[in-house]
Parts: sequence; structure tokens; C-alpha cells
Amino acid sequence: MAERPARQGPKAQGAQVVRTEQITPHMVRVVLGGEGLADFALSGFTDHYIKLCFAPEGADYAHPFDMAAIRESHPRELWPTTRTYTVRSWDPDAKEMAVDFVVHGDEGLAGPWAQRARVGEQVTFLGPGGGYGPDASADWHLLAGDESALPAIAAALEQMPVGALVHAFVEVPDASEEQKIVTPDGVAVTWLHRGDRPVGELLTAAVKGLDFPEGRIQAFVHGEAGFVKEIRRYLRVERQIPLAQLSISGYWRLGQNDDAWRAVKREWNEQVEREQESGTAAA
Repeated sequence: MAERPARQGPKAQGAQVVRTEQITPHMVRVVLGGEGLADFALSGFTDHYIKLCFAPEGADYAHPFDMAAIRESHPRELWPTTRTYTVRSWDPDAKEMAVDFVVHGDEGLAGPWAQRARVGEQVTFLGPGGGYGPDASADWHLLAGDESALPAIAAALEQMPVGALVHAFVEVPDASEEQKIVTPDGVAVTWLHRGDRPVGELLTAAVKGLDFPEGRIQAFVHGEAGFVKEIRRYLRVERQIPLAQLSISGYWRLGQNDDAWRAVKREWNEQVEREQESGTAAA
């Protein structure tokens, strides 16, 4: 019997920093380009994402990293770390990809890197992936998220079908974090200023307080896992919305760093869905 070939992960790609821009006090845009993006392409989603690969301190790998080779030949502490970020925009003519980062000083890995990124700096990434795009056949659209979901929500708004009915809620710390988003037919974003309130409190209240239009909804709800769970329960159990019409996921979770959250995210999502499926059946 022939041996089954080893499973291959996604191929790493290389790019370089073309320019950076401070979008808001806590949002930095890094534009990537270079010959490594010559064959890069998107598949029509608005939540396309890439996984940026960061080498640990003391490891000097040539870009783009060969992730499989590194994992075979180096101890775990020298493996690159990945962080997932939305492709805010892609210019196929210029071969330039914009990625927006939420930055809170030296907190985290990718944010501080984006803050100090320099033109010409080489990067390695995996992807793109994705799975959501505005459905022209939906009667109306609900978009809701915190600042971590803002790049994907903005991309979705910019690609909404002409004449689409959209309710978009974005929760940010304060007015300084609002962004200008060009939308079809003047669709407006409802900005919610969190201040000292818990993340997602205003957002959850806004979604629950919305007078839902008639017809089939398509919803995109992403951000901190706690409020995402609450809104998902509301949509699935109380509103009886089929899972196929929802794109809902926790990008991050209060009290856990990115690595810890990624380690339990799949199991957490499955548990939440089992709980809410039971609630849907009982409703």
C-alpha cells in the first residue's frame, strides 16, 4: 500500500512594506507590495484575511519563511508566530494590499510591529482566506462589530449591492476612532462610543433594540467573543435566524492573549453552537 503524502499547509508568500498611515489614534494601515504579490488574488469575499508570520527574537529566517521546513528543523520556541488580519483593500493593478491594525502601545505582537514598520521591510504571510460577502439576494443586511472588525465591515459596506438596506453598528472607544467610509447610496454607519463601558455593551444593546425589517437577513457580527456570543444567541434563539444567513465569530477574547484564544476558539465556537442549537429547538 502506498504511503499517503504528508499534508501540506498553505504556501508562505513574501511582500514588503510600501507605506504606512496613521488612520486614527489607535489604527495603523500598512500597505504591502513587491514582486511577491505578483500572483496574489482575492476570491470575491469582503472578509478576506491573511496570516502574518513573525519570527521569534533571535531567529533570522529569509523571507518568505518556509514554515514546514522550520517546524521540521527547529525547536518549537524558534517557530514563527502567526497573527490573522483582514485584507482591508487590494489594488490588483498596483499589486498593493492594505492591512489595518489596532494598536494599543506595546501591547500584543502585530500592533507594535505595525506602529514601527518601515518602508522596504520584508514580511511573510499565508493566505488569503475568507468566507463572507454581501449577498445581493438578501432583503437586508446587519453588520456589527468592535474596532477589530472595522476593516471587514468597511470593506463589506464599500461592496454592498446598489440599493441595499443596511444597518451597520461599529463600537469604538470614542469619536476619534471613527473613520470615513465610502458607501453606496449613502448608507450610514452608526458609531457607538464605548468610553469606560465594557466592550460590546452598547453594540449588544443596539442590535437587540433594532426594529428588524421584514424579509431575509444576512448578518456579519465579529469582535470580542463575549458580546459575539450574546448577539449570536439573540439572533439564533430569539430571532430564529438560520445559521446559513450568519457570519459570526469571536476575533479575540477579553483576558486572553491571541495564542491562548486561538487554542480554544474552535472548541468554544462548537460549544456555543451546541448550546444555541438546543435553545433554538426548544424555542
